[in-house]
Amino acid sequence: MKNFKRITLLCGHYGSGKTNVVVNMALMLKKQRDRVAIADLDIVNPYFRTKDSSGEFEDNGIRLICSEFANSNVDIPALPQDMYAITDDRELSVIIDVGGDDRGALALGRLAPQIIDENDYEMLMVINCYRPLTRDAESTIEVMREIEYASRMKFTGIVNNSNLGDATTPDDVLSSVSYANEVSKLSDLPIVCTTVEEKLYNDLCDKIEDLLPLSLQARPV
Repeated sequence: MKNFKRITLLCGHYGSGKTNVVVNMALMLKKQRDRVAIADLDIVNPYFRTKDSSGEFEDNGIRLICSEFANSNVDIPALPQDMYAITDDRELSVIIDVGGDDRGALALGRLAPQIIDENDYEMLMVINCYRPLTRDAESTIEVMREIEYASRMKFTGIVNNSNLGDATTPDDVLSSVSYANEVSKLSDLPIVCTTVEEKLYNDLCDKIEDLLPLSLQARPV
């Protein structure tokens, strides 16, 4: 992930670990660019997760664009008021956390024409073979197509984020590579990276290409 586009969109089914990838990528991007934002386009309140790291973003000078109702007891579909800064401010580098399925991707559809017109973006599918609805390549492709249809945008790459949370072992990550390769083959999209928790990186760095170490997102207390 050395050559970020101005806009990087990450999509994935609920439980894929998408938001943790978003948080880590934003922190990486901030080391390269002055003005960085995370935009959370989930429209159903219970699924907001970027808000959990708002303190870390503030400490690192990263702007957070999310619904005013995020992490509140108000459970209504809502979009960020300053959502259009994503497309209107072309000096701002943005990592976008798209909703977890085709319904969540509908919000992205509002921005799609401007993003496509600028043509300075990557749209990455975060996949995890250890989640119930994406256990094999065929079901993962089905989810991808649903998101593409709803968002009116096409994926440009894949992030293999297959994990079992804190219980993940090096073998779990290694075992997911064939799955990711099959998704890549069926979708005709490149695997941009395979992620792994930082503590497992040294065990796998010489066994998997384009391995990206991640720190786990802090949970709220």
